[in-house]
Amino acid sequence: MSKTDEKVGTYIQDVKEKIGEEPDVDLLRKITEYCGPSVFISDAETVAASDQEELDRVKNSFLINKLGLPDNGKLDEGLNAVLEKYGKSNRHKYRAVVYYLLTKYFKKESVFK
Repeated sequence: MSKTDEKVGTYIQDVKEKIGEEPDVDLLRKITEYCGPSVFISDAETVAASDQEELDRVKNSFLINKLGLPDNGKLDEGLNAVLEKYGKSNRHKYRAVVYYLLTKYFKKESVFK
């Protein structure tokens, strides 16, 4: 089993336990691969939901640049909805899982096909 497979397994469990859903494993794997080496760096692997700079980075780098969404109020609304769903009190929000949830929320799975 590769290190990426181990990470995907961790994220699958996280979605099942914290979100209560059966994840789309192929989509989660593609998003994990998109995240690249950051999933292996403890500080970069998670999203600091209380840090506005971090949230702006997610919005600009992922939602606008990767998913191609327009910069409007719906991005903040979606980001807040996803973070709420993942659990505001959950201190370990994995980046790949946040990106996965955002991709599903905005119905942009086609970007990773």
